[in-house]
Amino acid sequence: MKKKLLGLLLSTAMIATLLAGCGSKEEAPASATTDAEKTEAPKAEEDTAASDAAEGEKEEETPETEGEASEELSFAGELEIMHYSTSEESEGNGGSDGFRTVLTQWDEAHPDITLTQNVLANAEYKTQIATLAAADDLPDVFLLQGMNTIDWANQGLVYDLTEDIKSSPYYGDYNEAYFAPFTVGESIYGYPALTGGTCTVVIYDKAMWKEAGFDTFPATWEEVEKASEYFNGNGITTVAFGNGGKWQANSCFLSTLGNRYTGPDWFMSLVAKGGSAFTDEAFVKALAETQRLFTETEIFNEDFNVVTNEDAREYYISGDAAAFIGGNWDESYIWATLKESDEEKWNNMGFAVLPQPADASQAPKSQNIGLGYAVAINAKLAEEPEKLAAAIDLAEYITGPEFASYVAENYALGGLTKVADVDLSAFDQITQDFYNWSYVDTETCEIYDSYVTNAVWDVLNTDLQTMMNGDMTPEDVAANAQKAYEANY
Repeated sequence: MKKKLLGLLLSTAMIATLLAGCGSKEEAPASATTDAEKTEAPKAEEDTAASDAAEGEKEEETPETEGEASEELSFAGELEIMHYSTSEESEGNGGSDGFRTVLTQWDEAHPDITLTQNVLANAEYKTQIATLAAADDLPDVFLLQGMNTIDWANQGLVYDLTEDIKSSPYYGDYNEAYFAPFTVGESIYGYPALTGGTCTVVIYDKAMWKEAGFDTFPATWEEVEKASEYFNGNGITTVAFGNGGKWQANSCFLSTLGNRYTGPDWFMSLVAKGGSAFTDEAFVKALAETQRLFTETEIFNEDFNVVTNEDAREYYISGDAAAFIGGNWDESYIWATLKESDEEKWNNMGFAVLPQPADASQAPKSQNIGLGYAVAINAKLAEEPEKLAAAIDLAEYITGPEFASYVAENYALGGLTKVADVDLSAFDQITQDFYNWSYVDTETCEIYDSYVTNAVWDVLNTDLQTMMNGDMTPEDVAANAQKAYEANY
């Protein structure tokens, strides 16, 4: 059976994750640490899809599948799925590795179906899927961001999966909270995909901060500013950050910092149109603090608005920065890279929440976490019942127990389906620390751009970048975001 993999764009500078509304929002967004029993990240070249991507279309025999990969289907023909889990994205990224693994399992279990994978780097995926939606030409199956759900559902582009999800044999094991970004009214439009991970973690070198006089990463920005005097004096960036893709400041910084000022009720009221506004004083204060930190202190790398999160994490890996702010997909990449290249630095990996601003009074231990993408289906498939059934079976399988078990056992991560009794003792100490930091020791808040609509975030993200350069006031940023919100949401 000929298996086709189309449109592979492997521009590493464009890959972002997960999560979530995040990029790499990998995924997600994307997504975390590697199995302790392995000395390096799972090899992408072992994945059938990755081999096909490198070699082009080729004939291959269909081997037997690991595990039970769904029921018999009556559909025979072509089915297309578009996603961003490239072979490079999956290196050290548990969510993408798991996604590719279970996708291959399903493909091999259905030899009568020619599964065409259109695989793009993350940033390119976001652009291309939006272009296809505008042309009413979405793939059969694709990854849907929460921020696009309302618009695309109202336009009739996405199939309503409510009854299929509620009748799934896995429904009792689903973490129902993850459906929220993909729900409009009473209707659900996707199976939340990839892994639940943070978009905002401070990764720091314990030894470097010890030398600067801190046993742990500072709890306040005032202390970080003091530490920057030491680091800058030694030619070291205190905290590396990259906002070159514009989304990082929103997903990986403001979503958490904003919660420190507004508390969670403000944002959920904004989502529900319950009276909150971007121009509310608490949110404007969060914008003002963001501007202050990036324009009036010497904490961050000067090129933060030019480089991406992928670039910025290299500053940390090389020792040119003492800390880095990014998402769980960045943590997994740093873990895998340092494990292979610098075990001493790997052993000194520490995790912290964003420091608390002096004038903020909410949730000092909060970090944003969620699933920023869902596997969705083109509404046009309703006209082809057998093909629709195959698409639903695919979506259900690649987000179900097979995926959840794989990422739990190999990466100590969680997905849509709950997995009982994850044995953390099988993992190294760094992985255990990050698991506990992510799921046990911190409070959680929402990722802003997992909700509302992309038309709002396009405005806010562009203005944020300008504001962080010192060329726009927080009040004007808030006013523009509110105007876009009222016009488009």
